[in-house]
Amino acid sequence: MSLFNEKIKLFNLKDLFVVVLFIFLVKILCISLNWSDVDLVCINIVIILFFTFKLRGCFSSFKQDLLKVFTFDSLKLVFLIVILNIFVSYGLLYLSNFILKAFPFIRPLISSSVYINNSALVISGFIATVFISPISEELIFRGVLLNKLRLIVPLSFSIVISSLLFCILHSFGSMTAAFIFAVCMAILYLKTDNVLIPIFAHFLNNLIAEMIVVIDTGNVLFTNDIVMMIMSILAIVCGILIFIFIKNQWDSLNINNL
Repeated sequence: MSLFNEKIKLFNLKDLFVVVLFIFLVKILCISLNWSDVDLVCINIVIILFFTFKLRGCFSSFKQDLLKVFTFDSLKLVFLIVILNIFVSYGLLYLSNFILKAFPFIRPLISSSVYINNSALVISGFIATVFISPISEELIFRGVLLNKLRLIVPLSFSIVISSLLFCILHSFGSMTAAFIFAVCMAILYLKTDNVLIPIFAHFLNNLIAEMIVVIDTGNVLFTNDIVMMIMSILAIVCGILIFIFIKNQWDSLNINNL
């Protein structure tokens, strides 16, 4: 095991909690004083800087782990998970839209995203989604939480709990897909023992999702019945395949007592 990934496993959860608590206290103070709000991007950046400071001295090991991301076996696993997840995500988005139309009274209870017509904010949002969030989220949920939970609960429970905490960060339409994706990221991390591989998979997943949004300027994926039917069929097929993948890997992980 590399020094880089070993140091992540030895992270003190209390230190991370103190950093996050401090950031939220600053956020509350800024709101109460009507100052500029501290958004989620800033929080993620501070968390990444915190990890960078704690992992100083592991650069040579980091380079070795980074090279392992681009091996054939790693890339094959990453692309399989990401492609299946993309189609499953759209199927679940269609389902959530159907639920909101069938039960409109729950819509006010769900916070919805607001479209921002500002190029600078759109670019910063793209950078945050594609680059910043995958790093901070994988370091926290797979690098720290998953490893700490494994010390006190069985492996299956640690995967489920960390994945549930991860999906809570997402909106109504993507929570289920986020949970499935988080389970896959946990499996990917446990199989490779290299947090950089789920970080790359998370980056690739978010990049493809953002590119689809940019390319689909006419919102065809949500307005064209034929396209929606094809995507729904693909989502069902991919859902079955990803369930089989998780089941096989889950059994393998339990057998190996990871």
